[in-house]
Amino acid sequence: NCGCSINERHVVMRMNSHLSRSQAAVCIVLLTMAFVGVLKGPPRLLRSLCSTTTSSSSSAMSVRMGASQRALRVASMSRRSNILPLRRFSSCAAAATAAPESAAKQPERKKRVISGVQPTGVLHIGNYFGAIKQWVDNQDTWENFFFIVDLHAITVPHQPKELKKSVMQTAALYLACGIDPEKSKIFVQSHVPAHAELTWLLNCATPLNWLERMIQFKEKARKQGENVSVGLLDYPVLMASDILLYQADLVPVGEDQRQHLELTRDIARRFNDQYCKGNQAKKLRGTSRPVFKEPEALLSKTTARIMSLQDGTNKMSKSATSDLSRINLLDTADEISEKIKRCKTDSLLGIEYGNKERPEATNLLNIYSAATDRPVEELLNEVQDLSWGQFKPLVADAMVEKLKPIREKYDEVTKEPEILGSVLEDGANAANEIASATSTWAKQAMGFTTLAEITQKTVKA
Repeated sequence: NCGCSINERHVVMRMNSHLSRSQAAVCIVLLTMAFVGVLKGPPRLLRSLCSTTTSSSSSAMSVRMGASQRALRVASMSRRSNILPLRRFSSCAAAATAAPESAAKQPERKKRVISGVQPTGVLHIGNYFGAIKQWVDNQDTWENFFFIVDLHAITVPHQPKELKKSVMQTAALYLACGIDPEKSKIFVQSHVPAHAELTWLLNCATPLNWLERMIQFKEKARKQGENVSVGLLDYPVLMASDILLYQADLVPVGEDQRQHLELTRDIARRFNDQYCKGNQAKKLRGTSRPVFKEPEALLSKTTARIMSLQDGTNKMSKSATSDLSRINLLDTADEISEKIKRCKTDSLLGIEYGNKERPEATNLLNIYSAATDRPVEELLNEVQDLSWGQFKPLVADAMVEKLKPIREKYDEVTKEPEILGSVLEDGANAANEIASATSTWAKQAMGFTTLAEITQKTVKA
């Protein structure tokens, strides 16, 4: 590795048995310096040492001793004067000063991002512009894990057949929207058993009143009435497991998800305080380091939210009863045009932005801005004097053009289901490797005994 021939390296190894400790140490240091690049090629001391040894074992011993002693003097002089005095080592000075620079150039570990979307219905433009497009744009920046959160989908009444279909459809849309499996891991939540396992562990460490005050639970519970499930109440703990399993640094969130992320941080902090401190933790795990990392929010670059086409005050949602309230990513051009044509508007003249009395005008301008990749202010100068009849076709045409490549790519992906299956399998394998390790650490911290530990104790007994 350092430039010596196989024979020379063999001789040095053979000589090592005849050297004193200090002499052997010098040879090893010189070899190591050459290996890591501090010396360009093998030191001449070692070359002469090797060549002399191959010619005569007796003369090799004397040369070896002399070379080692000279090397020791070099090292001693270097320590005293902080320089390398021999010309043969002049290249060391430049290489040594370059070493810190090369170390500094090494890339830092990318921060890990985790996020997912529920497979309930077809993804719509609110999902795309609010989340998935951000994932695609940042693929080269972060280490990404994107999954289909099918365990979350069953917290409300659902059709099993439709769930199976929606999972594969969502995975295909991930690829169609531009997520690259070479840069981001894509997997299905239920394909990683640690999600459900860690949720139970965290359930036992999370106070009930923390969950009862969650805003989304209160809203959905009112809609479902007596049919509300324990799973809906426990939804935030499952979400915390999704994040904490992967030691995520960043989590893309909108304003409506900030409360859930804060709960995740609270759960992580509480668990680490209860189970990862003091001598007891060291005895159980061999360390008192925290099990979970507290993630930070990765806020969207865009502040505009895509709202319902039927009510500009409510967010566009897959669970809304009317399909006219949303534009699905797989809608045809005619369907998109018809939905925008029939979307709710007002009777006022002109188009405004930011007027609380005209939320639908603001929403359509946000949709137009997202579809054209142009700022609202620039568009407003062009359309502020238009009527609704003139403005709506512009929005529809822009959205049709924006979604056309996604629909075409989706058709390609679904024609080769084996490729999609391979992507999900690779993603699940990568996710399982990280998630199972975190789940094991959590169980060790809580005092669970592994089967391997029981087996070893039985054998010893």
